[in-house]
Order: sequence, then structure tokens, then C-alpha cells
Amino acid sequence: MEFGKLLSELRREKGVLQKDVAEHLNMTVSTISNYEKGVHLPDLNTLILLADYYDVSTDYLLQRTENKASINTLSHQLSADYTVNDLVTTMIELDEQDTQSLLDYYDLLMLRSSIKRIK
Repeated sequence: MEFGKLLSELRREKGVLQKDVAEHLNMTVSTISNYEKGVHLPDLNTLILLADYYDVSTDYLLQRTENKASINTLSHQLSADYTVNDLVTTMIELDEQDTQSLLDYYDLLMLRSSIKRIK
């Protein structure tokens, strides 16, 4: 997907107008329109502002990943000692057996969650 099309899609998902994005980022509507049409690309600082506004990662905007997780999401405190990022980092470092155990536990949690929704 083209960068501009992705921006337009994110704006529609958020339910805002180009005018709203422009006001929030202190830009003109024509600048936002030109980004969405693919006429211009944002500079690095603007890319970061757009990622923050849409609560996605810059990697998502650059289409290097399909994961939208923003820095805010990764920094979210799960407990006093752990963030989402801590959990993800630990999961990546697990050996094959521990990864499978974690996936089995995840399946169990999802099953439990679906049963709760049915009740």
C-alpha cells in the first residue's frame, strides 16, 4: 500500500478530517492532503508526529511491519515491574521449549476468556 493511502486509511479509522489532523500537527490542510495523495513525503520529525497522532509505530507507517504497536503501547505498564516491551523482549529470547509452553498457556488463556464471554 502506498504511504499516502495508509495515512488516509488511518485518518478514516480514527474518524477525523484532514482539517483535524492539520490543526493537531500545526500544519495546513493542503500539507496533509499532499501527504495522503503521495505528492510529498513527511520529514522525519513529521513522521514521528504522525505516528504519535495515529498511535502507531513509525515502522508501521513505513510499512516495515504490520504491527501497529506504538511506543505508547510498548511502554504500557503491565505491573509495577513490567512493561509490554519487557514481555515481548523476554518472549523473543525464550528457547524453543519455553516458547511452546508459553504458546500452550496462551491458548489456554484464550479458551478461558472465550468461555467467560459465553456465560
